[in-house]
Amino acid sequence: MVAHVKRIETGGRRKRIRPMSEINVTPFVDVMLVLLIVFMVTAPLLTVGVPVDLPKTRAQPLSQDREPLSVSVRRNGRIYLQNTAVAEDELVPKLTAIATDGYDQRIFVRGDRAVDYGRVMEVMALISSAGFTHIGLVTDVARRKPSDEK
Repeated sequence: MVAHVKRIETGGRRKRIRPMSEINVTPFVDVMLVLLIVFMVTAPLLTVGVPVDLPKTRAQPLSQDREPLSVSVRRNGRIYLQNTAVAEDELVPKLTAIATDGYDQRIFVRGDRAVDYGRVMEVMALISSAGFTHIGLVTDVARRKPSDEK
């Protein structure tokens, strides 16, 4: 804040001194524009987020408090919700109907090792485009070979 003192003179004698206050918003606008640019550049980089676990890993299972929904893609490309076969166009309405946490429901996609990777990605994209945000791939835990133990 810049304060200026303005003297009012009338006919040779001084009157009172009145402070003038003005807020300089230019630095504020500059900082806000820089922050806007930074957020516009970094926001697309933060939305990459589908955690991918490749088959046969040694990663420890995640601890979970609720049972997630399971979507499986079989060898022939057929889709199963939990243990029930569903058509591709029925998957999203059924997920929406049974999701207890709404769009925050955790959904695990299980793809057969022999199924085309593109098919699994189509199913994940279908679920993601419906608005579900917690989607993950499921893998089996790799067994240790005797030569790996030390």
